[in-house]
Amino acid sequence: MPIKTKKKGPEPDLRLKKVSSILVSQPKPERSPYYEIETKYGTQIDWRPFIQVDGLSEKEFRKQKIRPNAFPCVVFTSRTSIEHYFRLCEEMRLKVSEMTKYFCTTETVANYLQKFILFRKRKVFSGTKNLVDIANYFQKHKESGVFLIPCSDVSNVEVIQFLKSSKVKFQEAIMHRTVNADLSDLKDIKYDVLVFFSPMEIKSLFDNFPDFVQGDTRIAVFGPTAAKAAKEAGLIIDIQAPTPATPSMAMALEEYIKKTLG
Repeated sequence: MPIKTKKKGPEPDLRLKKVSSILVSQPKPERSPYYEIETKYGTQIDWRPFIQVDGLSEKEFRKQKIRPNAFPCVVFTSRTSIEHYFRLCEEMRLKVSEMTKYFCTTETVANYLQKFILFRKRKVFSGTKNLVDIANYFQKHKESGVFLIPCSDVSNVEVIQFLKSSKVKFQEAIMHRTVNADLSDLKDIKYDVLVFFSPMEIKSLFDNFPDFVQGDTRIAVFGPTAAKAAKEAGLIIDIQAPTPATPSMAMALEEYIKKTLG
């Protein structure tokens, strides 16, 4: 007669441990759902950018032999690109035509233009989430000429692919570069969770701390590119967003914290 054995339950997740401290590799926002997590669960959340943006000098930019004001259409993917576009135009003493049309990834980016131009909807177009939302406007204005893309030294692959698929002529203009922030003061500080949003932030971690060992530190990543970079760096991903259940990083963190509390 066969001996009945007790069915084993699922193996416990040994990395599912209490979270007392979290470091988010971003600048501290004025408002954020993360603050509710601090209050609700007594978790300390610190903010520290792992990367920083340095603008190219006028001399550096001139080597690209690009006159920003010569383009009838400009594509902005961030507020940073807007700042450096108008900064370099001013430093180069270039007058931007009032007829220039601006295509922005989101309404937030578009609204930032009001700091630099007289805002008119007829020449500013913005998507809800990305440029795909205003694909019809690109088609409408594609014959206007070459579109200028003020950008960093790290190309926005999604934007480039979209413009190529739309058969739009464009020119990238590197106006700022992304570099590692100095994190040396964090050398002896330990956090239960490190939160990353981009591959550059993960690169900065290892550039600042070549001997970094993950150990019990939980790693949270947002987006597929950050996840890919984390895996390639040999990190164990404990928290990931977006997912259908947790579309934001704040929700993913809270969900994880709830699990640690049983």
